[in-house]
Amino acid sequence: MLIIGERINGMFNDIKRAIQEQDPAPVQEWARRQEANGARALDLNVGPAVPDKVSAMEWLVEVTQEASSLSLCLDSTNIKAIEAGLRKCKNHAIINSTNAEREKIEKLFPLAVEHGAALIGLTMNKTGIPKDSDTRLAFAMELVAAADEFGLPMEDLYIDPLILPANVAQDHAPEVLKTLQQIKMLADPAPKTVLGLSNVSQNCQNRPLINRTFLAMAMACGLDAAIADACDDALVETAATAEILLNQTVYCDSFVKMYKTR
Repeated sequence: MLIIGERINGMFNDIKRAIQEQDPAPVQEWARRQEANGARALDLNVGPAVPDKVSAMEWLVEVTQEASSLSLCLDSTNIKAIEAGLRKCKNHAIINSTNAEREKIEKLFPLAVEHGAALIGLTMNKTGIPKDSDTRLAFAMELVAAADEFGLPMEDLYIDPLILPANVAQDHAPEVLKTLQQIKMLADPAPKTVLGLSNVSQNCQNRPLINRTFLAMAMACGLDAAIADACDDALVETAATAEILLNQTVYCDSFVKMYKTR
């Protein structure tokens, strides 16, 4: 189970100020904290309040890598910012993300191949997020076909079936779980799966409880990775425990510690 730490994001006020003031301290503190608590990749998003997203992404990649050697997941709708960030990455990176629109597929799949990066594909197009698992799966199949077309290794394709908040789209959660199960049958080897986990609890009460409950359910359905709060101890402990119960990791008494340090 790959936890991708979500906290280095310009939507958070401390990171927004850090980017605007070119102050590496908050970014590097969050990089170290997330890595120490079990994150094995870090999502980087410069946020909407930065006019020059290209230079901001370059700076964010550079200062994060001074504090951590984890893989970086570059999160932006600005393709030039993604490309600039990829050139700065020292390790295997992840592009976050493309949807199933042909125009975006033709730009981002070759970019991932060129830089030896993984790619997150969203099960949607310009019409929005589908409600049912069948339509999500159809978009997933388009992404799998694109990986084959452009030469992206299947192990570098992460498909995100897109969970929405439980308080406004409660009926989507079972459809996402069905989609996770079915994605694993689309190819051999199968593509990987990922969720922006915190979306399921957006504007809900008891957010950590909702996040970790859905994480365990999704892992049982084949979830491989989650962009999540890596500093939530209970969430990380849930991931570690689910790995044991799904027979993905050999049991030892210190399984939580091992999860965080491996």
